[in-house]
Amino acid sequence: MSTAPPRVLTVAGSDSGGGAGIQADLKTMLALGVHGMSVVTAVTAQNSLGVQGAWELPVEAVRAQYRSVVDDIGVQAVKTGMLASAELVEAVAALLAATDAPVVVDPVGVSKHGDPLLAASALDAVRVSLLPTATVATPNLDEVAQLTGLQVRSEAGMREAAEAVLAYGPRWVLIKGGHLSGEAVDLLTDGFEEHWLRAARYDNRHTHGTGCTLASAIASQLAKGRAVPRAVRTAKEYVTGAIAAGFALGGGIGPVDHGWDLTRRTPSA
Repeated sequence: MSTAPPRVLTVAGSDSGGGAGIQADLKTMLALGVHGMSVVTAVTAQNSLGVQGAWELPVEAVRAQYRSVVDDIGVQAVKTGMLASAELVEAVAALLAATDAPVVVDPVGVSKHGDPLLAASALDAVRVSLLPTATVATPNLDEVAQLTGLQVRSEAGMREAAEAVLAYGPRWVLIKGGHLSGEAVDLLTDGFEEHWLRAARYDNRHTHGTGCTLASAIASQLAKGRAVPRAVRTAKEYVTGAIAAGFALGGGIGPVDHGWDLTRRTPSA
C-alpha cells in the first residue's frame, strides 16, 4: 500500500471554465504531487470571456465541508481563494485560526476580466479576520489597492505595499508585480527579509488562473515542508512555465497550462 502524499485543502469558488478557482487549484496540486481536497464557497458561471453569474454557498455548507475534511483526513496546508461575502470570510477565518497548518491567503477581489468576486462589505473582514491567519498572503496590485488604498506603479511602491499588508497580520506577504511593465517581478517579505523574485515576461495573453495557481503551488510546497522563501520561489518557477505554455480556449482569455511540466516529461504516443 502506497503512503499518502501531503494533503492540501483549497477553500475557494468553482470556475465552470476550468481555468481558475477550485479547478485550477486541484490541477496544480496534482501536478505538484500532493493530494488536493476542496471546500466550495461559491459557484460561478464563467468562461474565457468573463463571469456571467456567481452564487455563494451558505456558511453552514462551507463549514460542514471544511470540518468533514479536516477532522477525518487532516491537512498539511490550506489555500483560500474566492470567499465572496463578509459572512463567509469570517467563518473561514475562524476555521483557519483553529487549524494547525500553514495557510496561503489569495485575497481574491476581481476576476481576470475585472468581474467582482468579493463584496465591498467583506474587505474589512479580510483585513481584520482573514489576513492574520495567513502564513503567506498573495495580493496582486489591484488587490493591494482594494485592501490598502495604495496605487503601486513601481518596484519601490511594492515595498510600501508590503508594509501596509503586513500591518494586517500575515507572517509573510508576496506582492505580485505582474501588472507592472518589464520583468515579472514579485516581492516576498516578512518585514525583515526581502526576496525579489524575477522571471521573464512571456508575450502570452492566455493567463487565466495565474493567481489561483500560484497560491496553490505555494501551499503545495509548504505542505511538503518547504520553508516559505523556497516554497514561493519554487512555486513561481512552476507558474512561469504554466504561463509560457498557456493556450487559447474559447473566444477570450485562455488558461495557463497546469500540466506543462508533466506533458514535457511524458513521451507522446
